Amino acid sequence: MSALEEIPLAQPVLGPEEEELVLDVLRSGQLSLGPRVPAFEEAFAAFLGAPCASAVSSGTAGLHLALRSAGVRDGDEVVTSPFSFVASANVIAYERARPVFADIDPVTLNLDPAAAAAAVSERTTALLPVHIFGYPADVPALERLGLPIVEDACEALGAVHADGTRVGARGHAAVFGFYANKQLTTGEGGMIALPDTAAKAGIDAERNQGRAPDMGWLDHDRLGFNYRLTDLQAAIGLAQLDRLEGMLGARARVAGWYRDALAPLVAEHGLALPCEDAGGNRRGWFVFVVQLPRDRDRDDVIRALRQLGVQSKPYLPAIHLMSYYREAYGHRPGEFPVCEDVAARSVALPFFPAMRADQVEQVGLALARVLDRR
Repeated sequence: MSALEEIPLAQPVLGPEEEELVLDVLRSGQLSLGPRVPAFEEAFAAFLGAPCASAVSSGTAGLHLALRSAGVRDGDEVVTSPFSFVASANVIAYERARPVFADIDPVTLNLDPAAAAAAVSERTTALLPVHIFGYPADVPALERLGLPIVEDACEALGAVHADGTRVGARGHAAVFGFYANKQLTTGEGGMIALPDTAAKAGIDAERNQGRAPDMGWLDHDRLGFNYRLTDLQAAIGLAQLDRLEGMLGARARVAGWYRDALAPLVAEHGLALPCEDAGGNRRGWFVFVVQLPRDRDRDDVIRALRQLGVQSKPYLPAIHLMSYYREAYGHRPGEFPVCEDVAARSVALPFFPAMRADQVEQVGLALARVLDRR
């Protein structure tokens, strides 16, 4: 193996099973609104232990529909995390509601329940916690606030709460994403796990331009969107579900290799690794994100790693400091100090199920070489 083997940031696991199911759909001639989507929904809900699920075109689309289903409307407030992919805040703005950020827990990096409680006002109509990097958010604590909850579980497929319930099966709308770097991929796509069939009927109508199942295609009884998943994507999803447990196990194995490889850098340089599972909570591994020492320039580290054949990426910027949110809502640095500190130092390293132990070792050696520079 070359010392400068290029190691990608992410890589999906795809095989002949996905190819065969996609070919079946192509041969059928029914690429959308066919039988694969409901089959995928039923299998996914069964995996989670949720009553039902609705497939959608993306995790973002799922969050949007779930918020609408929760009753979020113009002028409302939704309390959420500033440390997330921007979609979890954007979907609140789609409904002309206001994203109200609250700081994060410095260990789990999830929404701090105490900070969330302090951010609740008489205009708050929902909470939108994010299971960041696949670690379960403290949903039980948030449930005690008595507000509707929409869970952003787009990074958390396979995660489990302390009581043994899978993330997404606590009785709230919970949204999963299937982008190519996720635990399960359909290329693009998402799924909303739902507590009952009434909620599913409403979301199924809204994802299909507001048309209920018993209505003709020229009749629509509500505002809707084109948020459908295709049968081609659902076919890939069905094959991915069959191999999901193996892929989750492979991700956990790679994470274990990383912990061993990077342990010396924790002691020598103060590198911070993802938190260990605690209190019965179990992470569904999505990415392996480290926090650099505060005296290092993250962009310099990323450039230096690239020169050594290792892709890496800032993960994630603080949403409230993005240009749109600063201009639209008046956010400024210093509002959420834990989030801002973590966001400034976090770097995603290469991480995917088929990653080899020697590749993890190469990443560890490259990061050590970069951090040793003065």
